[in-house]
Amino acid sequence: MRRKLKGPLPQRHGLDPARLKMPAEGSWATLRDHLVERLPRVDPGRIDEMLLEQGIVGQDGPLAPDAPFVPNSFVWFHRDLPDEVTVPFGISVVHRDETLLVVDKPHFLATIPRGQHIVETALVRLRRELDLPQLVPAHRLDRVTAGLVMFIIEPTRRGAYQTLFRDRLVSKVYEAIAPYDPDLELPCTIRSRIVKERGIITAQELPGEPNAETRVELIEYVNGRGRYRLVPETGRTHQLRLHMSGLGVPILGDDFYPVLTETPLDDFSRPLQLLAKVLEFTDPITGAPRRFESRLDLQAWTDYDAWAGDWHATRSGT
Repeated sequence: MRRKLKGPLPQRHGLDPARLKMPAEGSWATLRDHLVERLPRVDPGRIDEMLLEQGIVGQDGPLAPDAPFVPNSFVWFHRDLPDEVTVPFGISVVHRDETLLVVDKPHFLATIPRGQHIVETALVRLRRELDLPQLVPAHRLDRVTAGLVMFIIEPTRRGAYQTLFRDRLVSKVYEAIAPYDPDLELPCTIRSRIVKERGIITAQELPGEPNAETRVELIEYVNGRGRYRLVPETGRTHQLRLHMSGLGVPILGDDFYPVLTETPLDDFSRPLQLLAKVLEFTDPITGAPRRFESRLDLQAWTDYDAWAGDWHATRSGT
């Protein structure tokens, strides 16, 4: 296993510092010259400020504004944080032991830092709130999906649990609220080919060899809406949303399928009615069976008045 070089900067706001390795060769006279060229999105004046503030460090400490470029060396620094919309929902702990932390992630909260979502992510919040600086996720859950996410507390065991998810050795069950169609024959298994291209926000179902499989069951229905159990056998991007939309019963609150709709990041009024309900697996360390179940409920099932217009509009095709 490749050993990670430990840096001289501590976490800030629950975030690890960025680490850059210098190239083996180059014509830059100073570190500053290299960083200006390497980080084109960062204003050169900001790089100068960080050097003056001793915010860029090497293995032996802060680096001066005129520090020379040293091939194959490492530098660390904390990136400036973007302005983020605060997600006004908390994270609840479902299970915690010396190795694992399982939580119920709310809608609209990303699992890990990425893009516009850095501090307002489950990982960063939990590191800070629970004082677990070495916490890492075992897997990811979409920002708009609520429910179970598992994190690893003990760093020496992260590989064993992450491998479970990579090798699809974890049984996952989701719940979704969508319109009820009496003509839809359920349960059924949907198989299709899903392709997600880089730079395009939505995925597509295309002709070809299937690479995605979902079992869809109807748990119950009332007043034109259904509560569905979704069991994915594969983990393609937006798989559950695409398969439900393909059946003609798109998940309520889905602003991607069947029609892409722009929704502001500060609009929390219509969360996607999809919940990661169950995680079940054989513990790779102890060999014992593990099963965790979400304690959350989907709003469109418990609050008919707030969502009635949505499923009636979906059923009428408007």
